[in-house]
Amino acid sequence: MKNEIDPIKFQVRKDENVNLKKRATSVKPFYKSSKHYCELIAQHTQNLAELQSLLYAHNRYALLLIFQAMDAAGKDSAIKHVMSGVNPQGCQVFSFKHPSPEELDHDFLWRAVRCLPERGRIGIFNRSYYEEVLIVRVHPEILEAEELPEELCNEKNVWKGRFKSMRDFESHLHRNGTHVVKFFLHVSKEEQRKRFLKRIDEPEKNWKFNLDDLEERKLWKEYMHAYERCLSATSTADSPWHIIPADDKQNARLIISCTIRNKLKALKMSYPQASEEHKKELQNIRKKLAK
Repeated sequence: MKNEIDPIKFQVRKDENVNLKKRATSVKPFYKSSKHYCELIAQHTQNLAELQSLLYAHNRYALLLIFQAMDAAGKDSAIKHVMSGVNPQGCQVFSFKHPSPEELDHDFLWRAVRCLPERGRIGIFNRSYYEEVLIVRVHPEILEAEELPEELCNEKNVWKGRFKSMRDFESHLHRNGTHVVKFFLHVSKEEQRKRFLKRIDEPEKNWKFNLDDLEERKLWKEYMHAYERCLSATSTADSPWHIIPADDKQNARLIISCTIRNKLKALKMSYPQASEEHKKELQNIRKKLAK
């Protein structure tokens, strides 16, 4: 297929000044038809299942996948379809909503640390600690509720400090074998409008719609500004952001699955080799079982 997926094209370079208006929300499909899409996603899913099994057996690395997006961008469905073939024993998904009173009494990374994947496993954050520089930036009243010392809430310093904490945190994870891959599903405002209408018109999707979604939609420009600052400040060589065109959900899933697959393939992994002594022991056990 000529139109091959190159995840690097969607990656945010270190120190890049992101302008989301210049980033496409839709690109030429990487599939020729619905049938072809199903074949491709099935192939990617099988690849991921095999690599996840190797990751689990090798037990030296962990993979943390972070998904951020505006409402209705397709995070849930992307996670569902891309990770459908992965062994549940080796994968965990955490959704980060409004922090509890206990979580508010700790630093903003505390609840994320408790959910990090163990070695050999894949962790998925459906929204994450990045909400602390996105929704909290758009809604300053949330920052006030965190009851930080007054001198630490200076508008000029708080975001810069949090960006540094995030970079340092992910650098620490990388040095200890946890690789972080971050996805921003970039959906257009018009496509979001269409998806909201579907949630209203289709009874089985009514539960997905909330009146608060419309209020957040009014703050679209503020959110785009917050995302631009976040993506620019926290995409690093070791833990890059990928801006995924999300108007076409199927295309987005293919790009995401290919990115994860390439990341796992790049890790130096192998299945554990049995020692000569253990091999002899196994052969002796086999002889007994054969009788």
